[in-house]
Amino acid sequence: MSLRTRLVLGAALLGAAALLTAGLLVLGLGNVSDRLGAALAAEKRVERHAALSSQAASFLVVATEAVQSEPDAAARLARMDPAVRALEDTFVRLRRDLEQAVGEQAALGLDAQSRRATQSLGLARMEALLRSTLDGLAATGPRERLQASLDRFASGFDMLLNEAVSDELRARAMVLRGIDEMRARLTLWAGLIALAVVGLLGLFVFGLVRPQLRRLDLLMGAARQIGRGDFALALPEGPRDEIGTLFTETRRMAGALAERSATVEAEWARLNETIAARTAELREANARLARIDGDRRRFFADISHELRTPLTVILMEAQLGRAGTPEPQAAFATIEARALRLNRRIDDLLRVARSESGQLALDRAPFDLGQAVTEALEETQAELRAAEMAVHLPPLPQVQVLGDRNWARQVIAGLIRNAIRHARSGGHLALRLSPEGEVAVIDNGPGIPPDRQAGLFDRFAQGDGPARGEGFGIGLALTAWVMQAQGGQVSLRSPVPRAEALGQAPGTKLCVALPRAAG
Repeated sequence: MSLRTRLVLGAALLGAAALLTAGLLVLGLGNVSDRLGAALAAEKRVERHAALSSQAASFLVVATEAVQSEPDAAARLARMDPAVRALEDTFVRLRRDLEQAVGEQAALGLDAQSRRATQSLGLARMEALLRSTLDGLAATGPRERLQASLDRFASGFDMLLNEAVSDELRARAMVLRGIDEMRARLTLWAGLIALAVVGLLGLFVFGLVRPQLRRLDLLMGAARQIGRGDFALALPEGPRDEIGTLFTETRRMAGALAERSATVEAEWARLNETIAARTAELREANARLARIDGDRRRFFADISHELRTPLTVILMEAQLGRAGTPEPQAAFATIEARALRLNRRIDDLLRVARSESGQLALDRAPFDLGQAVTEALEETQAELRAAEMAVHLPPLPQVQVLGDRNWARQVIAGLIRNAIRHARSGGHLALRLSPEGEVAVIDNGPGIPPDRQAGLFDRFAQGDGPARGEGFGIGLALTAWVMQAQGGQVSLRSPVPRAEALGQAPGTKLCVALPRAAG
């Protein structure tokens, strides 16, 4: 028999003993509770009989006075009516108590029910005696005959009442004896069950638990030995139960650990070699991170310079204006231009940061792309004149596209400003709109080398040439994000194909396209 089976069997026997004890306790308490209820009910009926005795005495007193003082039968009955009603009410309560007692005696047996049922006969005789006495008092006759009727009632009612009280007292005594007997039986059964439980518990502890604890102590010692790295175990052979199987598995595990220990030594040597190689790779990675950190520091230095320069000019012009410059309009114009430049740089930074965090909302709706091109050109007209660039703008067709009109205008204006910064030396700029919804911005500047074109749409990427450092390099990154978010695309080509070139310079062609609107 396995250890698990023996443990389950022992626990089942102890549990059965506990359940048997609980069952006997519940049954005994229920029986005792029923008997106590019967005893209390008998006590209550005794009290009602005592009340009936007092009411009968009151009735006799009132009836005697009525017989002596009232010659008229109706007057006598009226005078006795309250006492008669009190007796009748008590009879009703006693009858109800007896009916309830007969039902409750079912737990005590048929004999107890029969005794309770016979008590109702005595109650009926008392009621009949009261009725016959009232009938005698209602008749006319001499006072002696009426008084004799009252005497018969007194002697007969007292005898019947004494019998009823005696029956109730005997019933209560019988119930109390039953309680004592039940207590004795419960005590006997409790003692027998306690002896049985003690015997089972001793058999369970000394015959099953203690031997297994000794075997577990051996197993714990073997575990400590393995923990010290000593795999030469000496566990005895024993029963083929769960602990015996655990002994066997522990011996097998110790052998496997001994083999594994030798393997680990060899692996440790190889691991040291791998760590050395990875350490060299980490050093190289740290060097790359250092270069990236240097680029980051340069970027923040560029931002600081870009923001500090217009602020410095604004402060100088403001100080000159406060000192009384002869040309205040020129000073204010310079302040305004520098503030607008600073504001554009900050807007560029905020737009890119918000676009990457998902906070930039695009309102997609059908609109005329040609009208957006016209508005972008009007927005940048002053900058084009300041750069002295000639704009070539053929007639623009009406092209309905689906996208955000405001952002489309800003993107086109950004491409124009990008051309002004990087290609103003060429002096020419062309805007073209195709019926397919593509806007092309073409300049005749120095162009962009092929090896620089792939990363121009990355954040903070800047081209070469004299315009490098005039911005943060986020305009094309923002353009690419806005187009892709609306289902469009952006492309770059440099040098410009000969058929579209504005001169001999390589030039650059930037195109943005939005999907056509349905219908």
